[in-house]
Amino acid sequence: MVSLSSFYPARFRKDLTIIPVVRLHGTIQAGGNQFRQNLNIATVAPLLARAFADKKAPAVAIMVNSPGGSPVQSRLIYKRIRDLAAEKNKKVLIFVEDVAASGGYMIACAGDEIIADPSSVVGSIGVISAGFGFTGLIGKIGVERRVYTAGENKSVLDPFQPENPDDIARLKDLQLDIHKVFIDLVKDSRGSRLKDDPDLFTGRFWTGIRGKDLGLVDELGDLRSALRARYGDKVKMRLITAQRGLFGRRVPGVSTSLAMDALAGIGEAGLNALEERALWARYGL
Repeated sequence: MVSLSSFYPARFRKDLTIIPVVRLHGTIQAGGNQFRQNLNIATVAPLLARAFADKKAPAVAIMVNSPGGSPVQSRLIYKRIRDLAAEKNKKVLIFVEDVAASGGYMIACAGDEIIADPSSVVGSIGVISAGFGFTGLIGKIGVERRVYTAGENKSVLDPFQPENPDDIARLKDLQLDIHKVFIDLVKDSRGSRLKDDPDLFTGRFWTGIRGKDLGLVDELGDLRSALRARYGDKVKMRLITAQRGLFGRRVPGVSTSLAMDALAGIGEAGLNALEERALWARYGL
């Protein structure tokens, strides 16, 4: 005989354990528009708030697939996850898809447990800055660079001027400070699980298999199998997605008008796509 409870909506059934699932996919950058939706605190915060608002859920599952990006936005997302976990008294399970590297791994550290696919890429605990130099180009096309500043350090790392050793030294100092913040965060979150390896904080990255050996990952597996192992065969996953407005998908966060976004997006689309492609390609993806 079939129980009437089997026809109840999932949220009313006592025999089901429902786990909210948030999927964080993409590069981590402030801003964005309809042409490019980045991971940042503005876009992620509403999803996290809805996931942690489920009073009956014993945990929140977060799927991470990101090659990194802004260290500030990465840390803000990490901190929001940890703050909500403490406030709502919920366990956080992080699942790594293709890659959780650099800022993506920083976000993954917000998990009480990190579960990765054996072939995923994890790590890259380091800081990188990249750009282009156009000193030869502007000379060839007859362009003269004119820069006027108040303050001797106001114009640094100008791509149209030859590299200045003092500018590079100042940039390295900034990178070292940010790197230390990253290292301290990983040490605080992973604790004694981390193995003593000289390459751990050099920016190297590994597969999920090697990441588990190093203590960067707790377990190898996938979302469905891991949740069933913890909460039984009747566990149900509830994907938290962005809410839709009257005219389609509404991106969380503050934005300008659609017309202004379109103008900005078209102008930046090419360079942004190249930049994002380079981030993914760094990990062979």
